[in-house]
Amino acid sequence: MTLQDLEHDVAEGERPDRPIRRMLRGIRRGIDRRPVLRRAYRVFVGALGGVIAVGGLLLVPLPGPGWLVVFLGLAVLGTEFAWAKRLAAFTKRQLARFWSWWRARRAVRRTTTAG
Repeated sequence: MTLQDLEHDVAEGERPDRPIRRMLRGIRRGIDRRPVLRRAYRVFVGALGGVIAVGGLLLVPLPGPGWLVVFLGLAVLGTEFAWAKRLAAFTKRQLARFWSWWRARRAVRRTTTAG
């Protein structure tokens, strides 16, 4: 799977007309109409996203999906907090830049080694 395939799949999943996204928007409208429920929801999302992100950071030095878990935690936080959404977008951009650099570096190594 290439980076372009992955970007396409992510964009496809984020389309606003997807049935699950429509259902979630309806639930969210119901939550937003009740201030106490909205506050409790924000606390829950903050706690859940924070636990997932911190858990991912603890997993980073170990073999496995540590950074993936961190990004999942940021995605959860980003559903409710603008700063987390900006941080996740920044991180995605930096990760894309890194993979482009890495692929170019590997290509150069292959050509210098083969030649």
